[in-house]
Amino acid sequence: MKTAKEYLDAANADVPKLDAKAAIEKHAKGEGVFIDVRDSAAIAETGTIKGAHRIPRGMIEFRADPEMKDFYNPILKKDAELYLICGAGGQAALTGKTLKDMGYTNVTNIGGFPGWKDAGGPTES
Repeated sequence: MKTAKEYLDAANADVPKLDAKAAIEKHAKGEGVFIDVRDSAAIAETGTIKGAHRIPRGMIEFRADPEMKDFYNPILKKDAELYLICGAGGQAALTGKTLKDMGYTNVTNIGGFPGWKDAGGPTES
């Protein structure tokens, strides 16, 4: 039996991290796809990265699988640069691990939205 900490440790070991300032630079250059994996209530409360796609962690397997015709999100390409954000970094790490397990090759955890906001990253409601 695995604990939540063990799942998180494995995700953090497998999914690279990028600090907020470096992620903001990538965003400013239009590099990659930014995805907020929090639920809509959390995003409504705090806002999100300007232009970020909103794909809740609980839907990622469906949105990331082209075989799931009614759910698949075509912005999710196996070789796309994907930058994941959540509330504190844990959900982004776990989502990144899931995507890597599904064959996605370029997935990065950029941590929590408060870090993005504090570093001066562009936001929207």
